[in-house]
Amino acid sequence: ASHELRTPLASLRGFIETLQGPARNDLKAHERFLAIMHEQATRMSRLVDDLLSLSRLELRSNLALEQTVDLVPLVAHVRDSLQPLAGDLGVEVVLDLPKHPVTVPGDRDELVEVFENLIENACKYGQEGKRVAVVLTGGADGVPIELSVTDYGPGIPPEHVPRITERFYRVNVEASRSKKGTGLGLAIVKHILTRHKARLVVKSEMGKGTVFTVKF
Repeated sequence: ASHELRTPLASLRGFIETLQGPARNDLKAHERFLAIMHEQATRMSRLVDDLLSLSRLELRSNLALEQTVDLVPLVAHVRDSLQPLAGDLGVEVVLDLPKHPVTVPGDRDELVEVFENLIENACKYGQEGKRVAVVLTGGADGVPIELSVTDYGPGIPPEHVPRITERFYRVNVEASRSKKGTGLGLAIVKHILTRHKARLVVKSEMGKGTVFTVKF
């Protein structure tokens, strides 16, 4: 965490010193440097938000789940909330949801965070596939409940797959930062799913895409 915060902080300090000194009267430099400083400060805000989110999850990890949540409208809501992002990326998010309710014991806000994270990642990192498929199955006649998020992007090299839920682990540092990743999203997903007695299974094939499956 200190390393992730130190880099944008060093960048901010460098630009502030330049603006106070050599570029004091250079209006073009002011405009360019302030835009970069804003980007770096935003990056730190995202990181602090994710660290606080992890902290809260750790404090609540032993609390019982007292509500039940119907995943059908929840997943539809998440898709709707991510439509502007998907549209900007040129990605279509296709839903395949059952007609019957699919309920699990859970915390609604935490499950929203899980599915937002998985679908947003699929849109960003599988962007070149132009499509993300979200499929919810089970929940009737004792069939186990599973939700899968499939992208048709470049895939994840096999040596990285076992480690992608580690904190700050990135398959590609530059790609992650360019897409405004903090390196904590999947760690948060794993933490929430553990509390919900669920697990995340990742299957990926280079050049064909990746499937993230939540098994309740």
